[in-house]
Amino acid sequence: MYLLSDYSYDLPQGKIAQTPCKNRSESKLLHIKRDSGILTHLQFKNLTDLLRKDDLLVINNTRVIPARLFGTKASGGRVEILIIDYAAGLKSLEKKGFFQCDCLIRASRKPKKGARIVFEAGTEAEVVEEKESISEVRFFCPDGFLWFLNRFGETPLPPYIKREEKNEQMNDRTTYQTVYAFSEGAVAAPTAGLHFTEELMDKLMAKGIEFAPLTLHVGYGTFVPVKTEDIRQHQIHAEYFSLSKEIADKINDARQSNRRIVAVGTTSVRVLEFVSDEKGKVNAGTGMCNLFIYPGYRFKCVDAVITNFHLPESTLLMLVSAFYDREKILAAYKEAIKTDYRFFSYGDAMLIE
Repeated sequence: MYLLSDYSYDLPQGKIAQTPCKNRSESKLLHIKRDSGILTHLQFKNLTDLLRKDDLLVINNTRVIPARLFGTKASGGRVEILIIDYAAGLKSLEKKGFFQCDCLIRASRKPKKGARIVFEAGTEAEVVEEKESISEVRFFCPDGFLWFLNRFGETPLPPYIKREEKNEQMNDRTTYQTVYAFSEGAVAAPTAGLHFTEELMDKLMAKGIEFAPLTLHVGYGTFVPVKTEDIRQHQIHAEYFSLSKEIADKINDARQSNRRIVAVGTTSVRVLEFVSDEKGKVNAGTGMCNLFIYPGYRFKCVDAVITNFHLPESTLLMLVSAFYDREKILAAYKEAIKTDYRFFSYGDAMLIE
């Protein structure tokens, strides 16, 4: 269970969702009961019947920023830039008056340190440092960087979504965002949350189910493939998280009352387990989460997980395999493929309890 190949499976290209479900809550839901192994095919809106009236749903309220920018090198040639450390950029903006952060740069010839890049609206940038595959870039914006980003930036869709973005780009700003997105800073959406609508959330709350928001800014590292043959040697990416004392107390009170903690998405799982002590009590705080969960891990806080279907050989597939069982998860994936589920970010979901 520690070999990378143990998490491989065959997925037809046609099963990778390229667009979202027209009605978020009508996406498919594969319900898995861990105690019996029974699989049930439902719709996401059936959560109102599946969840218990006193469940606490922990959600990730991060908001995806329009982090993809296109410009031109001063020497000529098109450049694509992906902002990957938005929080650091905001800090530099507050202290120094310019936006400077780590970025990924794609060009026919990658610009070197000192290179200038020109964008629309009189905005320019300079590569101030190179760190292996990452470049530190300083942006100079006469009308303010946040105005520029929201005016000209594009939603950074995952690499497996291959379609003409121009026709869908403005829609992606809405559809590649949870309805409860609040805290700006992610370059990828916490996709399990994409299935919720305000109407569904109202129905769940009317039943007595509560929501507890935390923040984990999903980084580009979520798409970085595992390259080590032994997965235990993989160094997972670290991502900024924040859990307030108010929400930590809410989670701890729920656990003391024997209420279930249902994590919406693998990002919520990672934060909850990262801040939990051995008895499952969570501690408020902010920082960088670098917890890598794979089979053999003992869960301390999370009782049930709502998640999407993940890429082969990904750390996310390893996490859900740890929560249930690797062979049974792969069998469930095989069943989902056979019954025409849609996979990955804009795809369908599962509830594992």
